[in-house]
Amino acid sequence: MSALVEIKDVCKIYNPGENEVRALDHVSLTIDEQEFVAIIGHSGSGKSTLMNMLGCLDVPTSGEYWLHGQDVSALSDDALSDIRNREIGFIFQGFNLIPNLTALENVELPLIYRGVSKSVREELSVEALKKVGLEHRMDHKPSEMSGGQQQRVAIARAIAQAPPVILADEPTGNLDSNSTKEIMDILKGLHKEGRTVILITHDNEIAAQAKRVIKIKDGKVESDSGQIVPVEELQTAGA
Repeated sequence: MSALVEIKDVCKIYNPGENEVRALDHVSLTIDEQEFVAIIGHSGSGKSTLMNMLGCLDVPTSGEYWLHGQDVSALSDDALSDIRNREIGFIFQGFNLIPNLTALENVELPLIYRGVSKSVREELSVEALKKVGLEHRMDHKPSEMSGGQQQRVAIARAIAQAPPVILADEPTGNLDSNSTKEIMDILKGLHKEGRTVILITHDNEIAAQAKRVIKIKDGKVESDSGQIVPVEELQTAGA
């Protein structure tokens, strides 16, 4: 598998100078296509800053971020917006649904911005809602659905145009245990279909369901369960 995400020696510094805050401190990592990765850390660890970087919502102070072989570290806002539209499906803790639109209309909305024709976007949206088990709720508005159903609409919206990367920020944070299981099962299913899923969480039990766990602490990668240990380190450990 080829690398989808490559972050090279990335720093994100706020208030440069005497009172600077290093939200990310020389972070390097690679995520391959079709991986299911959880990025975990406590509040203030830097995981949200890393998520913003991965989602092209922010750019690093220094270092490089390569997405699909393109260096996106210093692109303009318009160029980053275009990449977000094409490459990344976002799922947020707060659902971010438009209250006066139906489930189907909420899923269609980003496709309108992308210039997808009416017939095609309706077909894609219906298919996405079926995939998350909401074919019977397509005409319902968010207030007429449970939290778990609203999050499934948000997932359908994220996957409708089959972006290669699904970036899920605390997607189960507002849900009960049954809805949490439903959402995690959907994310696992998307991974099995070949999507790259990057899950941001503070919950160890949620993170443990991913295939790889990256722990962020004080703006640095503290541990990475997918990291390959160099041969010389293995030999030293066995000595």
